[in-house]
Amino acid sequence: MKPNFGTDLTTGSVPRHLVTFSLPMLLGGLLHTAYSFINAIWVGQFLGTAALAAVTVSFPVIFTIFGVGMGMTLATNILVSQSFGARRFDELRRVVDGSTVLIYGLGVALTVLGEIFTPEILRAMDTPAEVFAPSLSYLRVYMLSLPFSFGMFALRSMLQGTGDSKTPLYFQLGSVLFTTVLDPLLIFGRLGLPELGLNGTAWATLVSQVLVLVALNVHLHLKKSPIAPRWPRFGQLGSTIRTTFRIGVPASVQQSVVSLGMVVVTGIVNGFGEVATAAFGAASRIDQIAVLPAVNMGMAIATLAGQNLGAGHHGRVREIFTWGCVFSGAITIVISAVTVVFPEALLRVFITDPVVIGLGVSYLHIVGPCYVLFGLSFVSNGIINGAGATVITTVNSLLSLWVIRTPLAYWLSREMNSARGVWYAISVSFFVSMAASMAYYFSGRWKQAIIQKAPPGDPAREADPAKGFANEVGEA
Repeated sequence: MKPNFGTDLTTGSVPRHLVTFSLPMLLGGLLHTAYSFINAIWVGQFLGTAALAAVTVSFPVIFTIFGVGMGMTLATNILVSQSFGARRFDELRRVVDGSTVLIYGLGVALTVLGEIFTPEILRAMDTPAEVFAPSLSYLRVYMLSLPFSFGMFALRSMLQGTGDSKTPLYFQLGSVLFTTVLDPLLIFGRLGLPELGLNGTAWATLVSQVLVLVALNVHLHLKKSPIAPRWPRFGQLGSTIRTTFRIGVPASVQQSVVSLGMVVVTGIVNGFGEVATAAFGAASRIDQIAVLPAVNMGMAIATLAGQNLGAGHHGRVREIFTWGCVFSGAITIVISAVTVVFPEALLRVFITDPVVIGLGVSYLHIVGPCYVLFGLSFVSNGIINGAGATVITTVNSLLSLWVIRTPLAYWLSREMNSARGVWYAISVSFFVSMAASMAYYFSGRWKQAIIQKAPPGDPAREADPAKGFANEVGEA
């Protein structure tokens, strides 16, 4: 039965699906990054280096908390894509109900915890004294948006799991446009609105997230979409919630580990003063756009792999991997070249202090060439996550960030007596992450983690869901 919603990614051209499915996600990511850049320009150019440093300190904290929600919604994406690929629509509805309960519950709980423990977190990060107060105030406002942001994460992952990456793009466009307009009005107090300074950007985010979440929910209900949130039937959610937790907890740990690693590394950079923090913040903005194609390609690959594994079309997985490497590798090579050749011009968009720019240029010269390694690691991670083996990508993140990046950043920065030691540690961790992820993909062991078995009528795969991979993946 062909559903009247979503897109079937189990047939047709793999490269075409990768492009048409990932492009709206990439555009959505670029929209979000464009807003982030605009926000950084307002803060860096008009509110000063201290304000930019405050936002830089705050971002890793926000991303760490977001990591919990994003991990759970990754589980949602995997379960939705495999259920959709297998055409198990009753199961799809249970996944939607279970995820809705989990995501909103987590959003509220983390908001409360964040409001309470933010001061201790900032102190643990060795936040400079002149940056502490604005960072605390900014974070406490931003925390209020967590439940609404988590709700958007959930709906986006559900839509993408059914092969629809366009609808989230349209609503994200509305959110970015609204926030971009509201930002300066609240920062500088225009049109009768209060002058809130740095906190104006946090309030603008909160207002836009509430409005776009309500609008998307209304849209899904009007379209009678099966993923439109409804009051869940709690008695039917036990096994679905357990499965979501089994996949989502490692994925949440993975996302949070990455973000927490940013917190610790930012803390190391903070130890070298405000200039180093501002340089790291400005260069990190370049990172955001540089890695965006790879991140979105990895998400697209996970969805394509999930649908095809759910449908029992195992032979397409190797093709998905090959084309993913071609696309992600080519794009990140170009981006690496641009950041290495034109680093100063890119940094001047966010900051004008020549001392800060000089340190930022050294970051892009050291880290920029390694973006391609990051891009390739997201291809293999996409396949592994699509099969549901989120524990493996979590272990990979732990290895890269906590065994390699953080200790090496601490040691090198002190040996060199410079934040440049952190730059070298980040580069080395990119290589280790890629090598570990690729090694596991080529081992073929991730095939044992498939959640959905092959559809009825394929006795060999029902008996052993790994058999379909023997030739396609085992030989890869």
